[in-house]
Amino acid sequence: MMHCYKSQTDLKWITQAQCEMLPAQKQAQPDESAETISFRDSAAKPDLQCPTGQNGTVSQWKEMETEQQNPISANSKTLGAPAINEYADAQLHNLVRRIQQRTTLYKRKLTEGELSSPESSPHTAKPTAASSTQESNSKLKKEHNDGMLCCKFQKVPMREHLKRFRIPSSIDAHTDRLYLLWLFLVSMAYNWNCWLIPLRLVFPYQTPNNTLYWLVIDIVCDCIYLCDLLLIQPRLQFVKGGDIIVESNEIKRHYRNSTKFQLDVASIIPFDVFYLFFGFNPIFRTNRILKYTSFGEFNHHLESLMEKAYVYRIIRTTGYLLFILHINACIYYCASKYEGIGTTKWVYNGEGNKYLRCYYWAVRTLITIGGLPEPQTLFEIVFQLLNFFSGMFVFSSLIGQMRDIIGASTASQNTFRVCMDHTIAYMNKYSISQSVQSHVRTWFEYTWDSQRMLDESGFLETLPTTMQLSIAIDMNFSLLSQVDLFKGCDTQMIYDMLLRLKPTIYLPGDFVCKKGEIGREMYIIKQGEIQVLGGPDGAQVLVTLKAGAVFGEISLLAKGGGNRRTADVVAHGFVNILTLDKKTLQQILRNYPDSEKLLMKKARVLLKQKSKATETTLPRKGLAFLLPPEKETPKIFQAFLRGSGRANLGRFFTSKREQTAEKVIENSKAGEGKGEEDGGKGKEPAENTLDRDNCRASLSTAEKMTPLMKRTVLPKGTKHQSLIISMATSADAGEEVLTVEVKEKAEQ
Repeated sequence: MMHCYKSQTDLKWITQAQCEMLPAQKQAQPDESAETISFRDSAAKPDLQCPTGQNGTVSQWKEMETEQQNPISANSKTLGAPAINEYADAQLHNLVRRIQQRTTLYKRKLTEGELSSPESSPHTAKPTAASSTQESNSKLKKEHNDGMLCCKFQKVPMREHLKRFRIPSSIDAHTDRLYLLWLFLVSMAYNWNCWLIPLRLVFPYQTPNNTLYWLVIDIVCDCIYLCDLLLIQPRLQFVKGGDIIVESNEIKRHYRNSTKFQLDVASIIPFDVFYLFFGFNPIFRTNRILKYTSFGEFNHHLESLMEKAYVYRIIRTTGYLLFILHINACIYYCASKYEGIGTTKWVYNGEGNKYLRCYYWAVRTLITIGGLPEPQTLFEIVFQLLNFFSGMFVFSSLIGQMRDIIGASTASQNTFRVCMDHTIAYMNKYSISQSVQSHVRTWFEYTWDSQRMLDESGFLETLPTTMQLSIAIDMNFSLLSQVDLFKGCDTQMIYDMLLRLKPTIYLPGDFVCKKGEIGREMYIIKQGEIQVLGGPDGAQVLVTLKAGAVFGEISLLAKGGGNRRTADVVAHGFVNILTLDKKTLQQILRNYPDSEKLLMKKARVLLKQKSKATETTLPRKGLAFLLPPEKETPKIFQAFLRGSGRANLGRFFTSKREQTAEKVIENSKAGEGKGEEDGGKGKEPAENTLDRDNCRASLSTAEKMTPLMKRTVLPKGTKHQSLIISMATSADAGEEVLTVEVKEKAEQ
């Protein structure tokens, strides 16, 4: 069987037998290179499915068969242990597996009747692409030999690997996490320059022995700055007139005209070349601090992704305080060097760690702890006054910012506490029982612990409608789409219903609805379980509904004051339920008439099913157990009574009555004639007496019907007659007797 394998440029046909005899060929040809492996056609005959342009003739195939029948040759006899290339063998097995998969795919496509290729359709061919394809095909044809099919394994060039890591033409700064990682690297380089340039400039920590290490790290930071300026920032998307601009030239033009570009260029100006003239002085790197915009952007993006952003804000504010103290320590050491280290009590005395001693002095000065030595010279007094003023301003600003951060993080909790306190004060004012107060407190605490807010719907009202809908779809669409009543309705109508759902939390033992109530809401269980109670005492658990269950949906479309609840529904544990009231649904259905018709049709079917279920399960008391239930009047007979056939039915029973009366008169006359023939005896024959008795009995039974009979009086065609149709139960169980009687009205 032939298998098909598609390489990058050509379609090669390889037989399975050739793949099987590959190890033998490798033994016979151990000196061949591992990159190119040839398969000689020696075991398979030409298949009808092979292309006609394949190299080789019938004679060549026969010669190959004879070679296969005599595989032992002189070369094979002289060979020793077989030399097998494991890498090539693994590649060949992989090739055979892919060929088999492709053959199976083509078979399935042919059996299914599809003419489309399983491969993706090529895009619009460009001239360069077409030329490159032709060149690759020509090169591949040159590699082919007569009577031989080759499969060449090539190593993927380094250029292909580099293309995988190619930077996209445009970058979305709000959603791309790799861009956030890059901003982290830029921020690390920025903080290195901010913290260590003043330290190296003032303190004697940069010496000729470690200059090389400082220089290498500075070069790395400069490379990060340069890559950000040339490769990353010119690719950031921006919004113009409400549209997201992704065109590369427009993005570059926008970046070059921005203030950020000017600051980035100023921060990368190589003033380091002055090292050649003035020595290795870190003051020439001071312009690196101008790249503060990237650090602010990193903070903004990181806060938007964090779940508890206030924690990072507190850490960042603390870092600002430490950096200000760091700068103050550097300034104090510089002032001490100006005055002379150890010359007075106010300056640094030169003992211990220089940086830690100066940092300790800066902390005590800015925080105004006190206990510092008094300044003696004019320079020291002025310096100390400026330090105190700046310390009070900076420290008070940071304390105020810290208070705002902590207050914003606990704002919702404070609102919850205020609402709970007002509710408890109200209940205490009106002397509400302690059990009810405890119940209310439990509701407040569970609501806060479960959703961290009291009213979800009120919180979402601050968002646009589209965002509200997106959140509602992710949260509740799967639940509402499972309701049988709403299947087949307009999807937009369901979206409108999602925006109107109201979440409600019930505590353990709370009644969601009670038996006999008018149902005006539909309930969807979002979380928790509820129990439906019934039985003689109303305490028996009939069924337990879990998350995703829906109940009460029939009451939304019921007419005549609503549908009464047939059982008690109690929360089993803490339950979160979504409710939709009847009034809201009617407002929504005004805009969707087709869905309204479909819902009304489904509601009628569900109501009929529910009424039948209640009738079958209705308990029968007293003597009702002795009598079978009454059957409904046949639908055909009901339609006949409602239609125009009542008059025809009256005429039919009138004619039947006249015929019966005539027969009775004829029988009576015949009986009188027989009596005269018998000699005028005063006795009637026993048979005639029996007939008259039966006739009277039928009339009396027609007049005296039992109370269990159903009577229907229909007006007759004439004014002096009436038709009585009666339905009575018979002695046989499950049967009924239909009696029709025609009466004449008494003429006045």
